[in-house]
Amino acid sequence: MPDRMQTLALALLCAPYLQGAALKLLDFRGAVAEVRGLGLAPAAPLAAATTALQLAAPALILSGWQRGLGALALAGFTLLAAVLADRFWRATGAERRRLGIAFCEHLALAGGLLLVACQDLGVLHA
Repeated sequence: MPDRMQTLALALLCAPYLQGAALKLLDFRGAVAEVRGLGLAPAAPLAAATTALQLAAPALILSGWQRGLGALALAGFTLLAAVLADRFWRATGAERRRLGIAFCEHLALAGGLLLVACQDLGVLHA
């Protein structure tokens, strides 16, 4: 893949995490409330750790230094977040549909990140 296309693809893959970090930094109280709403504690340190991960892992991916590690970290985070936040199996009606779609979107992001990690670690063979 040409360098510019790869850079664009990686930037698009990292965009949701960078946006999430920016929103948490702009409204940290809201980020803490979101963590608390998931039933997790201590909420403030977890929100801070999430923000740090959402900044650091994309930096690794986009810089190319330890890209595989950054991609694996975000893939694991994304799978965990999907299970915690997109509990479609507990919802009904339109909410169940919305959460089911979000869950599958998170699975797709994790899959893309795993492909990046495999490529970086030399596991992927074309």
